[in-house]
Order: sequence, then structure tokens, then C-alpha cells
Amino acid sequence: MVRVLLLIALLVPSLSAAFMSEKEIVASQAVAGQWPVGDRIAFWAERFVGTPYDPDPLGEYVRKNVVIADERVDCMYLTFRVVELSFSRDEEGAVRIALDKRFPERGILQNGKIVNYKDRFQYGEDMLDSGKWGREITGELGGTLRIAGSRGRPQVRILSRGELQRGAARLRNGDLVFFVRDPARRLSDEIVGHIGIIREEANKVYLIHASGLKNKGGRVKKTLLTDYLKTMPFKGARVSRFDPETPMPE
Repeated sequence: MVRVLLLIALLVPSLSAAFMSEKEIVASQAVAGQWPVGDRIAFWAERFVGTPYDPDPLGEYVRKNVVIADERVDCMYLTFRVVELSFSRDEEGAVRIALDKRFPERGILQNGKIVNYKDRFQYGEDMLDSGKWGREITGELGGTLRIAGSRGRPQVRILSRGELQRGAARLRNGDLVFFVRDPARRLSDEIVGHIGIIREEANKVYLIHASGLKNKGGRVKKTLLTDYLKTMPFKGARVSRFDPETPMPE
């Protein structure tokens, strides 16, 4: 049965985790749990392709104070949920991972609701710098440039659009790409403006990301990275990777 469920998921790329029962999710976790962490992350990211974009400016999961809100996702929730499913063997385990990774310290769950979402990661750069979201490998992919930082960071090192494209062959399944805004185009004080997940397939590199706008919508897309880079509205990117030997939590 596990093999059948996984085969269905693989043959229907548009199947979203929002439409998977808990039993189906656990069955897929049992199989994917045997794979290297990057392959697990890429697998779960692809399950969300086609999922509607969350248009709530705050984030539906935050507004409702819930852990799981798979019906609509934004780029941060997509990253949260994909990694949590990748590092767990069942939904209970995914919730435990969520209470750790979504927060600099730890989330507090009471009666099925998270009561301290105000303390969550709200900026992609804070996620990356925390070390909870993999080891930063930006400098390993190409030459970096310095741009103005924000919120206590005088400067940050990023890969330019061209350097990221040239370094694409060194990207691996499950790498997290934190796209950085041009300081002149920041909407407030954020450095990271978008997050995507790398999927390798047939010697091609794809970006899986929640593509949309708040108050307007969109959907999770799987796009050739080279195509995305041609038109992206960002200055460049920073990249993180989980240790390939990272064990599944017990």
C-alpha cells in the first residue's frame, strides 16, 4: 500500500499535500524517510505544486494560530511545512519540528493552537542566520558581493543573479534559496523577499516556490531556475543546505 500511495504521488505532480489524508502523508513519510534529507525536502516541495497561494498578508496559519494550514501557502509557510514533513515520521512529529523550527526559541501549543506566533521567525534572513534552516553555502556557489543590510546587519553577502545562474550546477535537491531584495526596493526593513526550494530532475534545476501576491493570490509553481532568474525582481540570493547525513529525529 505504501508503494502504491507513493507511486500515485509521483505520477501526479499536481497532487498537493492539502488534498492528502493524514494516512497518505504518513505513508509517504515512511518511504521518503529512507532517503537523504535533500531528496526528502524536494519530494515534499513537489507535493505542494499547484496549491493556492495564501493571500492573507499576515498568513492564514498565523491568523488562525494553527500549525497546519496546507490549503493555501505562502513562501515562508511552504518552507516551514516542507522541512517539517521531511524531518518527521508522522504528523505528531511534524508538529514537534514546527514548534522548534518556526521560532528562534520555541513555539507554545495549547489546546491545538500556537499561542506565541508573535515570537516566530518573520524575516527570511533571521531563519537563515539562526542555523535552524541549514548551513549557509552562499560563498561555496560563486563569488559574492556585499550589499547594505538592515535591522542591525550593516552588510550581507549575496550571490548576484549571474553568479547564482553560473553556480546552479552546484545546487542540490532540497537547497533553500533566500532571494534578496535590492536595498533600494525594500518594502520595509526586510532583506529576504522570497524563499524557494531546489528540485533536480533529468539534469535540470528547478525552483519550487509559492508564486503570488498578498491580497491577490497565485499558486505554488515548479519553474526552471534559469527561467525564474531571467525575470525575478531580486538583487540576488543566499542559499542554505541541510547536512546530507542529518538523521531523522527519533
